[in-house]
Amino acid sequence: MAEATPSYFLTIDQGTSGTKALLFGTDGKLVTRYDKGHQQFYPQPGWVEHDPEEIYGNMVEAMRTVMESGGLTSEDIICISISNQRETALIWDKRTGKPVMNAVVWQCNRAEAICQDLSAHGYSQLVKDKTGLVLSPYFSAAKAKWIIDNCIEDDLGNYLFGNVDSYLVWKLTDGAVHSTDYSNASRTQLFNIHGLKWDEELLKLFGLETTMMPEVNPSNKVLGSTYEGLFSTPVPIAGVLGDSHAAFFGQCCTQRGRAKATYGTGSSVMMNIGDDPGKGTNKVVTSIGYAIDDEIVYVLEGNINCTGATIKWLVDDLELISSSKEAGILAASVEDNQGVYLVPAFVGLSAPYWNSDVRASITQLTRGTKKAHVVRAAEESIAYQIMDVVKAMEAESGIHLAELRVDGGPTRDNFLMQFQADMLDAEVTRNKIEELSATGAMYMGGLAMGTWNNLEEIEALRETEKTFSPKESEQWREKHYAGWTKAVNDLITANE
Repeated sequence: MAEATPSYFLTIDQGTSGTKALLFGTDGKLVTRYDKGHQQFYPQPGWVEHDPEEIYGNMVEAMRTVMESGGLTSEDIICISISNQRETALIWDKRTGKPVMNAVVWQCNRAEAICQDLSAHGYSQLVKDKTGLVLSPYFSAAKAKWIIDNCIEDDLGNYLFGNVDSYLVWKLTDGAVHSTDYSNASRTQLFNIHGLKWDEELLKLFGLETTMMPEVNPSNKVLGSTYEGLFSTPVPIAGVLGDSHAAFFGQCCTQRGRAKATYGTGSSVMMNIGDDPGKGTNKVVTSIGYAIDDEIVYVLEGNINCTGATIKWLVDDLELISSSKEAGILAASVEDNQGVYLVPAFVGLSAPYWNSDVRASITQLTRGTKKAHVVRAAEESIAYQIMDVVKAMEAESGIHLAELRVDGGPTRDNFLMQFQADMLDAEVTRNKIEELSATGAMYMGGLAMGTWNNLEEIEALRETEKTFSPKESEQWREKHYAGWTKAVNDLITANE
């Protein structure tokens, strides 16, 4: 009897709040998924950690569960692809596979003092010139230095560094493969995006050894296979990208000037700037969007700490609403924000402000302020932060944004999406597929395995669900944005 041809992609979307395992068919359509949340640890204000072993265990459980629900075995799987939370740094002992401590999450600002010290010694421009990134505790390098300084006393040659993707691949291959892709590498603040290699000067600056670093590969490379015993037969691993980059690729932003925004716990806005990284500014950063074989695509990017997390705060902590689905409905129940602005700087402000010290504020409250006004201010803060980043990108690239392709759970909020279109004065296009990070990784896996031969075949799979067109006047837009800008500037000034 002839062997069955594998006909399903198994994709892992490892995010800030949990891990998803998703099955896709060779038509690019989602078949089923399984989600598994993990714990968030907050040892001190502004510090955030995850347990890497819990994440790996959840991933294995999710993969097995989603395969069982579809009645599939490993023989049915074309490959395993991974999209992962970026900048979250971990170091593990290569002798035992044990992390030296919990992973330090991208939101965590414990390494602020390290960055301040490096800045005081004049290294900010060097870091920016080599990596395209603003010197910040947001990125992996300073987090790794903090781990080394506080948790490791013996020879660094015994340890491996990586973001979540590297750790998961290492575990899936039982230590046979220590790898990352160009997109994840470009977010570590240790990778020279011009020379396309780990930078010796930066490794020394942040206290890492070359032997700790993963091999950097194109996003569509077949990295290896799962170890014997994980499944009934080994499964190839191919298609690895950082989650925002995977969503960028899933949105088919493969031409210069195309842009997307991923709305999740935080948000990432990316614009394709082609094969030249340029010089960059200190407002948005330059990253590698993705790499297919020898083709490197650069992006401008702005990251926002708290977008969906702000709505979660309303639900879990303030208990103003019972679920995130209520936010847009309640926000739309009032005509405007009544002058109320919420600046969600719970762990500081990232792009384009890069201020880790400020904390959240709600301004212009009056006796007439109702719950709906506060919820609306929270909703609007998401759109304002996206607009901050888009304006900075337009100024740097000279490209006027005509369309923003969006993905992530909060994009189901029609009030938010319409408000976003009105503020940007641009169309906001929601993809029919909600799981864009997983989709982008799956597309890369398909390219690696020969399911699709080129970008045109992938673009033909993209389906738009809804387009939001701007309806408000320039005067309306300027008035609202001026109020937001004042609220942010007042907060920064008060902290100086």
